[in-house]
Amino acid sequence: MDTRQLAAFCAVVERKSFSQAAERLGVTQPAVSLQVRSLEKRLGQQLLDRSGRRVEPTEAGLALYRGAQRLLALEGQLLEELEAGGEGELGGTLEVGASTGPGSTVVPVLLCEFQRANPGVAISLSISDTQSVVERVAERELELGVVGAARRHRGVVFEPFFRDEVVLACPPDHRFAGRTISLDELREEPLVVMQEGAGVRQVIEDELRRAGTRLRDLEPRLELGLQESARSAVAAGYGVTFISRAAIEADLAAGTLAVTRVKGLEPARQISLVRSTGRSPTRAAEAFVAFAKERVK
Repeated sequence: MDTRQLAAFCAVVERKSFSQAAERLGVTQPAVSLQVRSLEKRLGQQLLDRSGRRVEPTEAGLALYRGAQRLLALEGQLLEELEAGGEGELGGTLEVGASTGPGSTVVPVLLCEFQRANPGVAISLSISDTQSVVERVAERELELGVVGAARRHRGVVFEPFFRDEVVLACPPDHRFAGRTISLDELREEPLVVMQEGAGVRQVIEDELRRAGTRLRDLEPRLELGLQESARSAVAAGYGVTFISRAAIEADLAAGTLAVTRVKGLEPARQISLVRSTGRSPTRAAEAFVAFAKERVK
């Protein structure tokens, strides 16, 4: 079976568009259409439903897609092993995505240490919110993801990586600094929250729900994107925020931020590795995971 046809077909299924599939593959849209039509003709079945606004796989197309993913992954793994001789020095490219918490603290250091130990590997790290990282891993734009919340997605699998404490950060001269406060006291202060899709926000929403309340009951007035934006606003004195402790360790050491506890809340999150379902990992990815887990025990 022609793997170029399978790659074009899988790209259309994943992007739900011939034009976007062509952009992803770096070819023209007519070329993608020709590959898919040739595949349908060879198999004698319609694989894609083109009648709606988005292209969707038929029942036969969905069955083929599942098998094609495995076949393409095996082809990629085989080519890499042939290029590297299956042993010896690691090579190739390792593309990793991370949410802002681990992506601004632990992950960059791990990747730098790994690359120094394996100079033949080229590494690319992209930072975005948890939901975006998960979707990009599912679409195989990234080989690995490191995120702070395990969001359900049929296209990926999660595995534990390390535990991250979430704290309430405030300016060092704030009346909350070093104290344990109640939820009622928290309601009296401007609360800075991160955007929907951020892992820390999901952790706090879940923890508040267990405590019998909701985030909106705290009446947050500032939603400021991701972790660094919230940290900057709090450091400038505009409120308090729930944030990964690892993200503010330097601020705590310098005395530019302080932390407090909220009675009844024990927020923490499991930082997880994300992999695409059914994708065979490259040697570089397997080596990095083993390397990283040894250092974050």
